[in-house]
Amino acid sequence: MNDEQLLRYSRHILLDPIGIEGQEKLLAGHALVIGAGGLGSPAAFYLASAGVGRITLVDNDTVDLTNLQRQILHTTDRVGQPKAQSGKLTLAGINPEVEVLALTERLEGERLRALTAEADVVLDCSDNFATRHAVNAACVAAGVPLVSGAAIRFDGQISVFDSSRPDAPCYACLFPPDQEFEEVQCATMGVFAPLVGIIGTMQAAEALKLLAGLGEALAGRLLLLDAMTMEWTSIRISRNPACPVCGARHAGASA
Repeated sequence: MNDEQLLRYSRHILLDPIGIEGQEKLLAGHALVIGAGGLGSPAAFYLASAGVGRITLVDNDTVDLTNLQRQILHTTDRVGQPKAQSGKLTLAGINPEVEVLALTERLEGERLRALTAEADVVLDCSDNFATRHAVNAACVAAGVPLVSGAAIRFDGQISVFDSSRPDAPCYACLFPPDQEFEEVQCATMGVFAPLVGIIGTMQAAEALKLLAGLGEALAGRLLLLDAMTMEWTSIRISRNPACPVCGARHAGASA
């Protein structure tokens, strides 16, 4: 690190578990953030400010006036612009040293798998089950840890799915892809603005811990937040040996 970096990240470096070595890991890290909306905004904010060297920000949507109540990457004068490009402008203002690749597209198939394999950590900040399952499958195939968040109305949740750990479940262990779950979205159900900030910043925290090798990740635990009472519930989740997504991978690894 140069002198300017030592000054910029000095408050991280003062933390013994991080120090210079941990900060250098962040500078060398690559985070793939899928979604530049309510969750992706605070998550990307803190990844950039903390000095994650490369951030790939993906969103196929454009900024709408209704987004601005909670999607803090964007501004009023950018209504109508692609969210990924708007996010890149904001992150460049926070930390111009960070390399931000802005992709205005819906990731799927081989493209999703290729970008996932290039990343050190993936943050799923999307708002639908189809994307979450596709991202989870790509992370399992590549052995890349996934930080998953969700928020609707006054309810939020976050967990880490790290398929590199043989005992850790994947997203499909918790939400089997062959089961139907109610699809709820902010456009119809509403969302409390600070809630996405709480969950999104926690996603950033888990991603930074994974990149720097700090502490204990949320793998195997699901945190649920009721923002009306500001009460957290922690639920232990186990890997499903018969999981159609990660079961075969772990069986092959143990064979």
